Amino acid sequence: MVTEVKKHLKDCIIPFWKSLRDDTYGGYYGYLDYNLRLDKKAEKGCILNSRILWFFSNAYLLFGDEPLLEEADHAYEFLMEKCLDKKNGGIFWSMTYDGRIKDSTKHTYNQAFAIYALSSYYEASGNNDALLKAKELYNVIETKCKDEKGYIEALDQSFHRVGNDKLSENGVLAERTMNTLLHVIEAYTELYKACGDKEVKKALEDILNLFSGKIYNKELRRQEVFFDNDYRPLIDLHSYGHDIESSWLVDRAVEEIDDYSHKWRKKIMPITRTLAENILENAFDGNSLPNECENGKVDEKRVWWVQAETVVGFLNAYNKSANTDKRYLEAAEKCLDYIFEYLVDKRPGSEWFWAVNKDGSPVKELPIVEPWKCPYHNGRMCMEIIKRMG
Repeated sequence: MVTEVKKHLKDCIIPFWKSLRDDTYGGYYGYLDYNLRLDKKAEKGCILNSRILWFFSNAYLLFGDEPLLEEADHAYEFLMEKCLDKKNGGIFWSMTYDGRIKDSTKHTYNQAFAIYALSSYYEASGNNDALLKAKELYNVIETKCKDEKGYIEALDQSFHRVGNDKLSENGVLAERTMNTLLHVIEAYTELYKACGDKEVKKALEDILNLFSGKIYNKELRRQEVFFDNDYRPLIDLHSYGHDIESSWLVDRAVEEIDDYSHKWRKKIMPITRTLAENILENAFDGNSLPNECENGKVDEKRVWWVQAETVVGFLNAYNKSANTDKRYLEAAEKCLDYIFEYLVDKRPGSEWFWAVNKDGSPVKELPIVEPWKCPYHNGRMCMEIIKRMG
C-alpha cells in the first residue's frame, strides 16, 4: 500500500499541481476542464490556493525536497499579496486570474482554510510572519465571524452577515453548517499545534462541545448538515463523506488538546467511533462510498474527495482499535483499490476525476480542476497513508 501511494503522490499528484503554477500573475491556475483544456483566465479561488499552500507545505515536511518548499513559497506570496484584505482584514473568496478581487465575500470557511495553510507553512518554512497572520485570521473569526450561538457563515467585505449560498446545497439556504464548523476545528487544530496558544485550545474545546451537543445526532448516529440559526436541521441528509472525514479530523483535534485526564477522548471519541462504524456498516458498499443520502435516496456518484476521506477515516478507525479491527483495514484497502482503478485519471497531464458514476465511468460534465477541486483531499490521503502505514 505505502509504496504504491508514495509513487502516486510523487509521480502524479505533485507534478500535476506544479504544472498549474502561474508565474505571470501568481498563484495557481484555477480551471482545467474534463478534456484537459486549461483556462488561464479562470478565477482563482482563495480556498484553492490555500489548499495548495497547505499541500506543498506538508509535502515538504514529509519529503524534505526543496522544490516543494519553493512551491509553497509561491502559494504563500499569492495568498498574502492578493487574497488578503489589507484594509478590513480577512481573506476574500476569489480573485481574477490576474489577482484583482472577483468575489469579496468573507466566509468563515475560507478564513479557516487560510489559517490551516498558514500554520502548516509556518512549520515548513519557519516564517514567523505566516504564524502571525494565522493568529490574526483566528482573531478575525473569533471577533467578526462569531455570535453567542456559534460561527456565522458568510459575511461581506466589511463583515456584515449575508446569505450563505456558497456553503448551502440541496435546495436549502443554511444559516449554520456542519461543514464550516468541521473546517474551523481542522484549522484551529493546526494552529494550536503550531503555537500552543491557550486561547486557541479553549476555542477548540468550545467547538467540540458544539459538535457533540448540536451537530451530532445520537439517535441517527450521524451528523446533521444544514441548520437554521438555532441549529434546527433543515433537511434529512446524511453526508457520508463528511461523516467519515469528521471521524478522523475531530479525533486529531482531541489528540492535540487532550491532557493526562483524557477528558476529551472519553467525551468525543465514542462519537467519532460511531460515525465511522455507521459508515462502514450502512453506507460503504465493500469497495467505495456513495456521496450522500437525502430523504432516503442515495446519490450513487463516487466523488473524489469522499473516497479519499473514506480511506483515511477507515485507517484511523483501524488505528484506534490498536490495529486489531481488520474490518477497517480491509475496507481502506478496498477503497484504495477502487480509487486507483476508477478515480485516478490515466490520461497524461491529468490527475483524478471529480467523480465517477456507480458503474465507474467518469462524469464528463465535471472538470479536473476548479475552485473546489484541489490536492488537499487526495494529497492528504497519500500523506496519511505514508505516515500511518509506513
